[in-house]
Amino acid sequence: MRTEYKPAIDALLACIAACDHCATACLQEEEVKKMARCIHLDLDCADYCGLAASFLSKGSEHARLVLRQCVEICEACAVECERHAHEHCIACAQACRNCIEACQELIPKSDPLSELLAAASSSESA
Repeated sequence: MRTEYKPAIDALLACIAACDHCATACLQEEEVKKMARCIHLDLDCADYCGLAASFLSKGSEHARLVLRQCVEICEACAVECERHAHEHCIACAQACRNCIEACQELIPKSDPLSELLAAASSSESA
């Protein structure tokens, strides 16, 4: 594992733990139906964070693709969790926000995929 990935991997693993805890705790809430979207997003977020951590650990050349999607899912999860006053939701939202920040540090503003997409877009409009 490349040492520059360690902070992101640590944040991803912390997010997995927070999301798993939040989903389990949401299932114990009195009005579980009201927590359904939160539970689904917790589970999706935990799964995607695991995938991103795996890609980073392997040093995959496609890690940036997974990180971009992971950031999107973490954002959706954080926004949903922030709608609820439960302690587990608040902690989960914070873990998601920390994860977003750590992952974004590894996604450069200009990377090969962005350049490829921009080039394809330019050639289509020409």
